[in-house]
Amino acid sequence: MAKPRALIFRTAGTNCDRETVYAFETAGADVDLVHLNRMVESPERLFDYRILVFPGGFTYGDDLGAGTIFANRLRSSLLEPMRQFVEAGGLVLGICNGFQILTKIGMLPGIDGAKASLVANDSNRFEERWVMLEVTSDRSAFVRKGDRIYCPVAHGEGKFITPDDATHRALFEHDQVVFRYVGRNGEENPDYPMNPNGSRDAIAGISDPTGRVLGMMPHPERHLEPMMHPRWTREGLEERDTGLKLFTNAVRAVS
Repeated sequence: MAKPRALIFRTAGTNCDRETVYAFETAGADVDLVHLNRMVESPERLFDYRILVFPGGFTYGDDLGAGTIFANRLRSSLLEPMRQFVEAGGLVLGICNGFQILTKIGMLPGIDGAKASLVANDSNRFEERWVMLEVTSDRSAFVRKGDRIYCPVAHGEGKFITPDDATHRALFEHDQVVFRYVGRNGEENPDYPMNPNGSRDAIAGISDPTGRVLGMMPHPERHLEPMMHPRWTREGLEERDTGLKLFTNAVRAVS
């Protein structure tokens, strides 16, 4: 049986693309790393794949805001093909800068024109630290409710916001809040630094209503192997809360 194909976008400023390629290859996908310009030239190539991924980084220097330039290029040339791709059963993942991009083009939250954004952390500084995530939704094709993933964040604009309380409530009512920051032992609504950016209700990642589009601020691709755990030399090499399950679930969902 042929492996499902995954497309990882790259452009000026992406810096987590190789790790994301390794994650999907380890999970069993056939992966292509393709520059955004090539896909803009041939949007029909999207349909050669089953998974589209926007990795982390600081695309185009985030000079006009995190992910803004990348989002504008997608909006003008690839947004409608991406929507058709999801309608046909494809999966879309945005990690960190990729999450910022997916909110800016409106694929997230994806409910009745509702908007969301990622803004400057409450600490008013770049946060790079390890956090514990808990999956709080059964909607997403990428994860299973109750799973936990321990992985790093690395962002300056990671506070998830909505323009009003109604949109915020709708995300919970539609079961679209996929990831929340929790304490090391699963404590809900932790304070800083376990909630590293101040997101309301500790939201770390959301899906669209179909469950096939996922955006998240933390980096699961940075904890795939036990030796990537920051305390493995003290606690031993054990399989615990790695991000590999997210990529494995995605590949399995489209196989």
